[in-house]
Formats: sequence, structure tokens, C-alpha cells
Amino acid sequence: MERPDVGRNHIEIIAFDLDGTLLNSSKELSPKNAETLERAAAAGIYLVPATGRALVALPEEVRRLPFIRYVIAANGAQVLDTQEGTTVVRAEIPRPQAVDIMRYFDTVSGIYDCFLDGKPWMTRAFFDKIEDFAPDPHMLKMLRELRQPVDELKAFIQAQGKDVQKVQIFTWDKEARADMLQNLATRFPGTVVSSSALNNVEINNEHANKGEALRRLAEYLGVDRTQTLAFGDGLNDISMIRAAGVGVAMANAPQEVRDAADFVTLSCDESGVSVGIVKFVKEVF
Repeated sequence: MERPDVGRNHIEIIAFDLDGTLLNSSKELSPKNAETLERAAAAGIYLVPATGRALVALPEEVRRLPFIRYVIAANGAQVLDTQEGTTVVRAEIPRPQAVDIMRYFDTVSGIYDCFLDGKPWMTRAFFDKIEDFAPDPHMLKMLRELRQPVDELKAFIQAQGKDVQKVQIFTWDKEARADMLQNLATRFPGTVVSSSALNNVEINNEHANKGEALRRLAEYLGVDRTQTLAFGDGLNDISMIRAAGVGVAMANAPQEVRDAADFVTLSCDESGVSVGIVKFVKEVF
């Protein structure tokens, strides 16, 4: 379904979530999506992965795309210029509050981690339980390969003396998860809560969301908001879909994500990002 006032635009930034959006259900970049991104880059468009992942967790096939310069990471807590090795946007959770959030997570049946300095860290005892909380083999592989185990995460964060980009918990307790999605931001003022997997809850600084990150990146690059196009499938993509000049949801997205979009494209397994770019970016085809 498409809103009546949406048409082909002069687009200068295309932002896209990864899991369930650019990548298919096997966490792969389809040849069709890759070809369309290449054509968009050749037209001078900025192509920006926008993910809940840390920069180090970007899939290799995305990291090696030569035209990727800017990355929205950790749900917008960081926007990085990978060419210069700098952070151009930063919105982090203060260290004392991050520790308080972890103490609250200790009351829930699950495992949690946090992103610090662009890397994900986890208590070693939780790391040893990852298999019990990974919803699929791809998530299990990513969690095992990228989480850095430490003796105890709260103590580690205190010792580092730095703020963190994101804290997240994985739990199979549906009632606890629903309560956290609804009430965590009230319990911890100045934060925003989202989810990118069926059993996780993510908490960031209230200014760390993909929508605000996209707006701030556009301002940094001198691009008008109306010249941005964004794709997503998760709850953490809604702010970006709403902030973009044209917001596109994947067919595999939950209803509330599709309701927030200007257009619903095909699923991630049908190269829906390519379909959306061809539909809305006049420079590409």
C-alpha cells in the first residue's frame, strides 16, 4: 500500500536496516540488492546501513562494499564516518544509568550485554548461556563471534569509566519483555526502548534512535530531509521510517512498522530494498 502523495523523488541518502531488510532471512545480501545499491552509489547517492549492531558486527559482505562510508550503529547512538575513522553523531547512555539498567536486568530471566567503544561486551556467565537465548542459528553465530566476555559486566563498565551506546537483554519471558517495552523508558528517564528480534529489548539514550541519527546525518551532509529514503522491518526502524522523506517497510515487518511507512515493499527474501529503490529513486532506473 502506498500513500497518495508519495512518488519518485530526488534522493541523496538511502538508509537501510540490515537484518530482515537489506539481508535476507539467511543473513545474505542478494545479488539484486547488491546491484541496485551499486547503481545508486554510481548516481552519487549516500548509502547508509542503519543497524542496532555495533560497527564491528556489520556483516563482512556489507563492510566490504566500497561505497559504504557512513554507518548508523547501535540504533543511532553512533554515526560513524568509516573513511575518516571518526564519530560524527554521538548519543550515549551515561555510565551510572547504564549500570542501573543492568541491575534491573538482573531481576529478569535472561542474558544481557552492552555496547562500549563500538564493541559488544557480556558477562562471561551469560556468554556461556548464549545458545539458550539465540532465536536462530544466525543470531547464535553472531553473538558467539562478536561478544567480548568479561568477568562481570557492571564491574567492567564501572572500571572503564565511559558511557555506553546501548544495553540490551535477551529473554524468553514474554510478559517481562512486554512490560519492559512499555515501561523501561519511564523507569529510566532520558532513554528510549526498542526491539530488533523476537526475544530482545534494547535501550538507548533518548536521542539515540535511527530517525534522529538520520536527520542529524542529513544535516551534517547538507541534505534536506525530504531527500532521504529509509527501509526497515523492526520496531527500532519506526523512527527512521517516519523521519525519512520516504519511509518504506518490508512486507515481513510487523503491522505497526508497516503502518508507519509511506510504502510497503516486498519481503527481505524478495529483494524488497531493490524494489523500493527502483520505485522511488529516479536516478537509478
